[in-house]
Amino acid sequence: MVFSSTIFLFAFLPLFLAVYFVMPWRPAKNVVLLLFSLLFYAWGEPVYVWLMVASICFNWLFAFIIGKCGEGRTAPKRFWLVMALAANLLVLGFYKYQGFLAENVNRALGEEFIAELNLALPIGISFFTLQAITYVVDVYRDEVKVQKNPLYLGMYIAMFPQLVAGPIVRYSDIEAEIDNRRATLEGFAQGLRLFCVGLGKKVLLANTAGVLADSLLPREAAEIGFVGCFSGVAAYTFQIYFDFSGYSDMAIGLGKMMGFEYPRNFNYPYTSKSATEFWRRWHMSLGGFFRDYVYIPLGGNRVSTPRFVLNTMIVWGLTGIWHGAAWNFLLWGLYWGVLILLEKFFVMKVLDRLPRFVSHIWCIVLFFFGWLLFAVTGLSNVGEWFCAMFGAYGWLGTSTLWELQSWSYVSLVPIFIVGSLPWAPWLRKKIQAWAEGDPKREIVAAPQKGNTAVPPCQVVCEGPVPAGRARAVTAVNVLADVSLLAVFVLSCMSVVSSSYNPFIYFQF
Repeated sequence: MVFSSTIFLFAFLPLFLAVYFVMPWRPAKNVVLLLFSLLFYAWGEPVYVWLMVASICFNWLFAFIIGKCGEGRTAPKRFWLVMALAANLLVLGFYKYQGFLAENVNRALGEEFIAELNLALPIGISFFTLQAITYVVDVYRDEVKVQKNPLYLGMYIAMFPQLVAGPIVRYSDIEAEIDNRRATLEGFAQGLRLFCVGLGKKVLLANTAGVLADSLLPREAAEIGFVGCFSGVAAYTFQIYFDFSGYSDMAIGLGKMMGFEYPRNFNYPYTSKSATEFWRRWHMSLGGFFRDYVYIPLGGNRVSTPRFVLNTMIVWGLTGIWHGAAWNFLLWGLYWGVLILLEKFFVMKVLDRLPRFVSHIWCIVLFFFGWLLFAVTGLSNVGEWFCAMFGAYGWLGTSTLWELQSWSYVSLVPIFIVGSLPWAPWLRKKIQAWAEGDPKREIVAAPQKGNTAVPPCQVVCEGPVPAGRARAVTAVNVLADVSLLAVFVLSCMSVVSSSYNPFIYFQF
């Protein structure tokens, strides 16, 4: 079940909200959220619900034992932490990497030394495993209290809004909200607006770009030439952003409806001026996880230069292989690691002396070729596509411009570009500053308060506003809500009428 499906939009979500808000007290709401989350997971993975329940049980048990060992990082606590990490990583490794390991070992030995089990990847296992790890590690660090109620821990690990595709919500993010959250009409409205924004990104933009990407990416580079390869990667570049950021917006919006504040996951990454900045804006919750639970424990940058380089490459190698059990994902991670090191030691010193547009072009080239590694499977195919980008197979390969269908998407490119830029929050801040009568007020592009997302189209004035300007702000907000309603209606019409509704990050 995906958020952009008829069963979710017209059955699951209305039923859940009705039952959830009918419950008069919070413990009952928590149990309802847990039960509906397990139902949500079982809809697509009935065989693996037991795996989810097992993860909840053994992480609750390990954390409970670690908590009983007292404060401080004692030897018994370290032992049980290692056991908990081993259990989580073994489960993740078995289901996600067994086939990859068996294939490569057998290929190296020239015989079937390890049987390939061809296991189906449990949906969301990469996300809920990392969430469970953050809880156990934070208990070990004495940064959060042990959750004594296994049902509440189950609610945290299995919570359906961010279960299958993030953002990665740490237990510390919602620890206080498990018992003390407060759902308000304003929060529900903000969450609904974010959900509509995300649904529009996913259905109207990502799915449209995905049609072209799916038609070109499986083909041979020699067959489609420069135009086909460039169009395929460009379409995928927009598809993966709108697909994943849209899903994250919907997840954060659903959390807001219930009174949870999930962390932001995207902050207009395609406006970045460097690889380092790009990864501060793209999949922010994953970057935060690897920074706080891998990079810093390894020593971070407070080590010698060779060790710093090693720490960086370890983190980016793990980031790549986390996304998928294939060599191109590992290469993709190492690609970004090398680029970030180059920027650290050399490139940024040059870019800082050049006009800003040069830095933007640099970053666009980086993530464009990065998505080539991500989208095209097989290292030989990646090499052919890379050569095609430099004209190795001519403009069109063996195809005609009509057969490639790239031309029919040219008119949509401005829409995709505008959708990737922070024009809406910029305009919101402009109107907000005008309404409050402060022309010198700083205009901030990011639609955020702290580390949580807010609807980019809503104008929220914090100071006294003259009556005439207040009416103008109200009119702008009404127009924004009407526009979001139109987006929601169009998205629902598209969901009902189309059978094409992929979601890229399910495979990770």
